Amino acid sequence: MIKVAVLGYGTVGSGVVEVIESNNAEVSVKAGEEMHVKYILDLRDFPGDPYEDRVIHDFNVILNDAEVSVVCEVMGGVGAAYQFTRQLLEAGKSVCTSNKELVAKHGAELLEIARNKKCSYMFEASVGGGIPVIRPITKALTAERIEKITAILNGTTNYILSKMEKEAADYGDTLKKAQELGYAERNPEADVEGYDACRKVAILSSLMMGKNVDSEKIYTEGISKISAADFEYAKAAGMTIKLLATSEALEDGSVLAMVAPAFVSGEHPLAVVNDVFNGVFVRGNMLGDVMFYGRGAGKLPTASAVVSDVIDCARHIGRSSIICIWDREEAKLADVAESRKRFFVRAKASAGEKAAEIFQGCSFVDAGRTEDIGFFTEEMSEKSFEEKSSAFGEALLSRIRLA
Repeated sequence: MIKVAVLGYGTVGSGVVEVIESNNAEVSVKAGEEMHVKYILDLRDFPGDPYEDRVIHDFNVILNDAEVSVVCEVMGGVGAAYQFTRQLLEAGKSVCTSNKELVAKHGAELLEIARNKKCSYMFEASVGGGIPVIRPITKALTAERIEKITAILNGTTNYILSKMEKEAADYGDTLKKAQELGYAERNPEADVEGYDACRKVAILSSLMMGKNVDSEKIYTEGISKISAADFEYAKAAGMTIKLLATSEALEDGSVLAMVAPAFVSGEHPLAVVNDVFNGVFVRGNMLGDVMFYGRGAGKLPTASAVVSDVIDCARHIGRSSIICIWDREEAKLADVAESRKRFFVRAKASAGEKAAEIFQGCSFVDAGRTEDIGFFTEEMSEKSFEEKSSAFGEALLSRIRLA
């Protein structure tokens, strides 16, 4: 019998228990042995809960129980979650997690410990929630050299942008509605400022490069400055606006990674990824383009991904099932300032001649607005754009990159 412990009995933790218990027959057959949740670790008590008899408060009970071979860490954060995960792996117990913050910060170290201790550290749910992304990249696409990843990795921001587009609403009003519906936290900073997506693309970048990509060094920009006016211009140009997390392996061995809003062509597959859904667009040098789409968060979708890792670990008790390459060596991050792209600029209505002078070759977009003007620049480096923007001065109202 495979005995499992769950660290954290919040939304995802309770979902993990529910998936294992509700689908126990299927899970056990696929694991090769009957599976049972022996412990649930949490600071709280849960009187009346169907699994209250399994709730404990002492982590050491799990650590020292030789019967427990697989542990699900769904606590979140990098404090106790990191200490507990490290101790469990050192003890030879496999750990499965949905904790993107922990994986992004300590993934390479924890994978190394797991390999040395002949156990596994699995994190399918840390990037796409219920969308299978990690396993396809590390197993199904092992023959590929992944060249680029372009993704919508945060359901909250995608919901907000989708509603702004459909309802011609401003950011502030849409955020408030998202909070009322439970799609956005009371403090939405991690989502709307791009930090959540940044951690996720750091994980994908590390797996793509085989070296550690530090999330804290990735250029990150959120959606709080996007306006309804920007969407009017996007619509007029046959485009939409998405918060994109991108990572591209360059010929010099470096990786260009960033998170920022972008104008996306209506013909791009990611343009139709709306509401709380996520999409991950992967380009391989032999396969070409492939896309993964689905719910990137939620209790049961995320829990299902965690349990899929539990099953994988159960099949490899006493040996590591890890096949991905993610070394502690730091990957070289390309300088975003040197990257080249086109930009959309929204400016004061009186700045047409100035725009044509400073951004020579720019093409104007007619959105039927008199309050301002909008135009696309020619391709240029970020550094060159910033220099021209400085010369443009207060006439510039907003700027958004083109994907």
